[in-house]
Amino acid sequence: MVFVKEESEENMIEPETWRIKHEEPETWRIKHEEPETWRIKHEEPETWRIKHEEPETWRIKHEEQGELIEDNEEKKELSELEDKNHVKSGQKAKQKDLKKGRAKKSFTCTQCGKSFRDKFHLDYHMKVHTGGKLFTCDLCGKNITRKTSLELHMRVHTGEKPYTCDQCGKSFSQSSNLKKHMKVHTKEKPHSCCLCGKSFPRLQSLKIHQKIHTGVREYMCFECGNTFPSAYGLKLHEMIHTGEKSYMCSHCDKSFSVSSSLKTHEMIHTGEKPYKCSHCDKSFSRSGDLKTHERIHTGEKPFTCDQCGKSFSQSVNHKIHMNIHTGEKPHACDQCGKTFLRASNLKIHLEVHTNEKPHSCLCGKSFSHLQSLKIHQKIHTGVREYLCFECGKTFTSASCLKLHERIHTGEKPYKCSHCVKRFSVASRLKTHEMIHTGEKPYKCSHCDKRFCRSGDLKTHERIHTGDKPYKCSHCDKRFSQSGVLKRHERIHTGEKPYHCTARGKRFKHSSALQSHTKTTILSRSSSPDVTQ
Repeated sequence: MVFVKEESEENMIEPETWRIKHEEPETWRIKHEEPETWRIKHEEPETWRIKHEEPETWRIKHEEQGELIEDNEEKKELSELEDKNHVKSGQKAKQKDLKKGRAKKSFTCTQCGKSFRDKFHLDYHMKVHTGGKLFTCDLCGKNITRKTSLELHMRVHTGEKPYTCDQCGKSFSQSSNLKKHMKVHTKEKPHSCCLCGKSFPRLQSLKIHQKIHTGVREYMCFECGNTFPSAYGLKLHEMIHTGEKSYMCSHCDKSFSVSSSLKTHEMIHTGEKPYKCSHCDKSFSRSGDLKTHERIHTGEKPFTCDQCGKSFSQSVNHKIHMNIHTGEKPHACDQCGKTFLRASNLKIHLEVHTNEKPHSCLCGKSFSHLQSLKIHQKIHTGVREYLCFECGKTFTSASCLKLHERIHTGEKPYKCSHCVKRFSVASRLKTHEMIHTGEKPYKCSHCDKRFCRSGDLKTHERIHTGDKPYKCSHCDKRFSQSGVLKRHERIHTGEKPYHCTARGKRFKHSSALQSHTKTTILSRSSSPDVTQ
């Protein structure tokens, strides 16, 4: 042991002597006497030229490669760790070490707050803000910081998709997208939400989903202030402001900001409808439309109102329904300030201001939109295709049937904010609330009388004008109100629609039935009790 120690000390004392002794004389001379000559001689000519003649070109190329390699290695390492984490719990320490390593990003961009591992990558990133040397797309003018990213971007325009699924033949522009797609075939969803039980094939998808429960939306649009749970969601939204639409239809001039929208649009030209209903022969171009359609067969209504318990098959209908309870009417008319639940209702209303009624019936009546004309024409044709299964009554429109069905169900979704009274129709609630507020917005142009409803004003003004638009079909008599005409025509037809359930007697008018009912009740109360 003593000999080894001495030998070790000897080696430590004269390392230089030993190295000179054992090295080739020529090697020692080149390294120590002519370092520059030796380096030039042994380097490849192309490498020497790039380093000494074109330093900027070499630096950019080196930076691109360095950043790409680092990104790829980091993504690969994270992906492998995420996949194994749900199988092997013993690798939690490795994930912790990796996160610790990734946390060492002390170089932060003062413009956007993004962090980097070293100054090298920070300086490269700053080109985005400073307008330094960027790679520009010749087709759309978009500036991109890396050459590799530009190559990927160009596939948007060329349509190149080199990565193909060996299961279904679907192609992708990036290998990472193919990898995600493969999980569709395996149906593997190892990442589950602990709050609602929903499962996902990727950890990142689970993390984005969990933000629905937590309410975290950390990605904000600086243009309008809207927030989003993911960077991708923000990126898609920002295209609204920039007007960027990189995906162009090969059949027409239409362009889209999202590739999926382009794909769906092109099916209009090709006629392709790959999503077929398993219950009937109907096919769809979008999987979402198929899913919604199949709920007609299954009766599934997954969207439930927490106020009244009503369920809906579509989230959009659920959202509109919720506005009934909150009173929110997000669509406002810029002409008169009137608000509406639906954008379609606002569109119809706007035609009131233009006074344009391009759709005319053979009877001379005109309408602002075609649907109103079609409903009106059913009066002449007698078509009433909407049937109530409870009582057999028929209607000319689905909306009329829907309102009628509330008589049977007892549904009254519109509640007065001043009292406990409820209504089945929104217009009746509005009229009722004017009793509390005292509001009478409709004023007669001939006198000072005011009304809560426009219909009442219209009927009243006929007193001044003498207008009697409703003519009896059996005689020449005319009336100012349709209800009065209806009652009059019963004289000719002999119709008695009001029926007493106790004695079977029928009446022409509701007032006659009410009088008869009172008489029956009084006669029963005055007669002696049979059981006594």
